[in-house]
Amino acid sequence: MNADSSSTLSILNAQGNADPIPVTSAEQPKLQIRLKHEDGVVKLILPTEAETPASASWNDLWEQLQQRLQAGKRFWQPLAVVNLIANDRLLDARQLQGIADALTDVGLQLQLVATSRRQTAVAAATAGYSVSQQSTIAPLISTPTENFTPLLAEPVYLQMTVRSGMDIRHQGNVIIMGDVNPGGEIFAAGDIIVWGRLRGIAHAGYPNNPQCLIMALQMEPTQLRIADRVARAPETPPPQFEPEIAYVTPQGIRIARAVDIKTTPYLRELALPGPLRSE
Repeated sequence: MNADSSSTLSILNAQGNADPIPVTSAEQPKLQIRLKHEDGVVKLILPTEAETPASASWNDLWEQLQQRLQAGKRFWQPLAVVNLIANDRLLDARQLQGIADALTDVGLQLQLVATSRRQTAVAAATAGYSVSQQSTIAPLISTPTENFTPLLAEPVYLQMTVRSGMDIRHQGNVIIMGDVNPGGEIFAAGDIIVWGRLRGIAHAGYPNNPQCLIMALQMEPTQLRIADRVARAPETPPPQFEPEIAYVTPQGIRIARAVDIKTTPYLRELALPGPLRSE
């Protein structure tokens, strides 16, 4: 047999003769969907764009996902929680719903979507899933300096209500056009703006940037965090709610009325008026 760079399969035709059919890697794109079980959570890891052959389509990915889920369904605990690690893969609402339905068919439930794509994060949050958006920005300075400000990802805008049990995480500013209910959580490397009622947990400047702000039209948080500072809502709510801004001072987190803050960008270093609500 002569050596050939492409492998061949021989099948019998209607006359019983063998017809060689060349099979190339382009006809069978190699995708690697992984399923891992860690700490009671099933991680469904999709291949990155760099790991995906140019010839591969969404249908190829979908077929492999179905095969993996069917092959492993006898090993899953009933209603086990799934975290979808989408990496840099762009997923729309229809594709996310398809993945969620496929998981439901084998007794699993999608809870969180981790992605570096803003469009995927918005689609997942709008569908009601917790979201963790990872930054694709590489730091330019390996060793932090005293005045070093972390690089932030592009802001994410979500027109929705963050319900109890939802968890939104983003490596930049987060703007919510809606309410954050008790039990809902937002973690942002930058600022958090809630164009509605903030009644859940908001952590701006995550994990250690005290220059960030938390803003809400109605500030009723279960807990506020800016970097490593922590504050909670007062036991007695104000007689009338107004738009407010939470920021860090040497004394802790303070909250001021938005109308009392000058328009100079942020004025982060000023001891602005407002009640001290640190723990």
